[in-house]
Amino acid sequence: MTTNPFANMNLGGGKAPRKRCPIPTENIFNIQTLCGEIDDDMRWIVATISDSGMRLAEVIGLQKDDLSLDVEIPFLRLSEHPWRRLKTSTSKRDVPLVGAALGGLKRALDEAEGPLLFPRYCTLENNKANYAAAAYIQSKGKYVADGCVVHSFRHSLRDRLRAVECPADIIDAIGGWTTEGIGHKYGASYDLGVKHRWMVRICKKYD
Repeated sequence: MTTNPFANMNLGGGKAPRKRCPIPTENIFNIQTLCGEIDDDMRWIVATISDSGMRLAEVIGLQKDDLSLDVEIPFLRLSEHPWRRLKTSTSKRDVPLVGAALGGLKRALDEAEGPLLFPRYCTLENNKANYAAAAYIQSKGKYVADGCVVHSFRHSLRDRLRAVECPADIIDAIGGWTTEGIGHKYGASYDLGVKHRWMVRICKKYD
C-alpha cells in the first residue's frame, strides 16, 4: 500500500504565529538594574543578551576562551563549539562588549570554575537553551509586557540602533544578521571599532 505523502500536511487554518514583541528601552534599563541587584547566573545571561543582541543559545554556550576583556575594546569571538552550533554562517562574528553585557560577562568570568561560563545551562555535550529560556520567563514577572520573550531583546537591539541612526548593514554585522544584496557578500565585515562606536550610543550610562 502506497503512503499518501500529503496525508499529514498542515494546509492552513490554524492560529497565526505569535509575534515576538520588542521590549521598550526603558524596560530594558529597568531589567538591567535588577540584574545587578539580584546578581546570579540567569541575570548575567539576561544582562549579556540585553546589550549585545546575541541569541540565548549563543550566550549560554560561551566559554572563557571566547572572551577578550583586557584589551582596548573588550569583545567576544562567537564561533561554533561541539556543544553549540551557530544558526547561520553570518552568526560567526566578533561582538563588542558594552554596558550591561560587559558587566554580566565579567561577573560570569569571575565565578566560572571550569571552561564554560554558564555550566548550569550548558555542558561540554549539549546546550540547554530551552531550560534557560523557561527560567528567564519565570523570573521576568511584571517587568516586561505580555508577548515579550527572551528573544525580544534581540528585536529591541535593532530598534535601539535604528533610533541612533545606525546604518542597516552595520546593525546586521553587530547582530549577525544576513545583509541582503550581492555586494554585501564580498569584502570583509565591519571591524570591531566601527561596531563598538555604535553600540556605546545605545547603552545606559552608569555613574
